[in-house]
Amino acid sequence: MSEEPREQAARPKRRRVKVGTVHSLSGDRTIHVVVNNLVKHPMYGKYIARRTKLAVHDPQSAAKRDDVVEIAPCRRVSKTKSWRLVRIVRRGEPTAPVPGQEE
Repeated sequence: MSEEPREQAARPKRRRVKVGTVHSLSGDRTIHVVVNNLVKHPMYGKYIARRTKLAVHDPQSAAKRDDVVEIAPCRRVSKTKSWRLVRIVRRGEPTAPVPGQEE
C-alpha cells in the first residue's frame, strides 16, 4: 500500500471579532468599547441584555466617542488591554460635550 499525503482542506479561520460602541477615550491610544449581547436565561428561557466594557488598543487614535467599531483579540498590550481596533464601522453623531470629559 502506498501512503499518499493527506491534503488538508483549507478552511478559512474564523475571525473572533466583536462590534461595539466607543464609550470613552481614556489615555493615549486607548479606548473603552461597550459590547452589548443577549444571553438566554438557563432556566426561564428569557433573553437578558448583557454588556461588556473592554479596553481596546487604538494605535492611530482614530476612534471618537459614540463611533461603532470592530475589535479583535490580540496579545496583551497592558494589564487590561488585550483587544485591538480593526476598523471603524460607522462614525457617531456629534453630541454635546460632557463636563469633565476631554476629547
